[in-house]
Amino acid sequence: MSILVVGSVAFDTIRTPFGQATEVLGGSATYFSAAASFFGDVRLVAVVGEDFPEDHLGFLRERKVDLRGLQRVPGRTFRWVGEYGFDLNEARTLDTQLNVFADFAPKIPEEYRDSEVVFLANIDPDLQREVLRQVRRPAFVAADTMNYWIARKPDSLRQTLGLVDTLVINDAETRQLAGEANLVQAARKILGWGPRGLVIKRGEYGALMFNDGDWFAAPALPLEAIQDPTGAGDCFAGGFIGYLANTMNFGDASVRKAMIMGSVMASFNVEAFSLDRLRALTSGEIQARFRAFKRLAHFEDL
Repeated sequence: MSILVVGSVAFDTIRTPFGQATEVLGGSATYFSAAASFFGDVRLVAVVGEDFPEDHLGFLRERKVDLRGLQRVPGRTFRWVGEYGFDLNEARTLDTQLNVFADFAPKIPEEYRDSEVVFLANIDPDLQREVLRQVRRPAFVAADTMNYWIARKPDSLRQTLGLVDTLVINDAETRQLAGEANLVQAARKILGWGPRGLVIKRGEYGALMFNDGDWFAAPALPLEAIQDPTGAGDCFAGGFIGYLANTMNFGDASVRKAMIMGSVMASFNVEAFSLDRLRALTSGEIQARFRAFKRLAHFEDL
């Protein structure tokens, strides 16, 4: 079992009602890799500048993330500055500096091309399809996207959707992509473009899965200590896809458990800035929180 992820590695500067952090480790592929690494082998393809410090690479190596696909090129690493109000479901972007990420052209190493599970993180849909042209016959492909690509490259994005098994996006992006206010109607429309499953991230309200006319809702765990929601969606994807890759079972029951595991990993991530909570996370804590989610949603038949 192997998981290939292609996306961004970045420096984030974040302000929330509970504190702030400056130039900390971030990026969609970074959060995904850290979360998924608890479940299997992760192969990371991304780009950083010559300013990227060795200690960040050390953290990823400690998590057994394979970095042979990480390019280091002249220039500055991608940077994002954002802030949150008390509505932690929505970030306000203050500044984005793509830097070396602006010219990112994913090159999949030969030893990665047999990856069984592929996650196309939030990058240009043209690049997402280029990644799929470089891998052989993955058993499962999932993709993420964002409002920027939905607005600017809708036709290219639909082409990508025809090649993936599951799309993982938030509720606002779901409505924007489908042009439908109702999530049920939006989900049906999106599934008509190719993916077999749609996972809708809803922040503090949990997540929804729509697959072959069937809904499943994963709750969000009520937390007392929330510091920073940045990367929570990518950690959700890491837990969700990591669990599926660990079992290599893509049936309905396994997907439902994977949804809960995604919520588990997202719930840990928001407890600290950057990836600090995941640095100290243990497998025992993950198992205990999975059981807490099970109790939260459990009820008996009439």
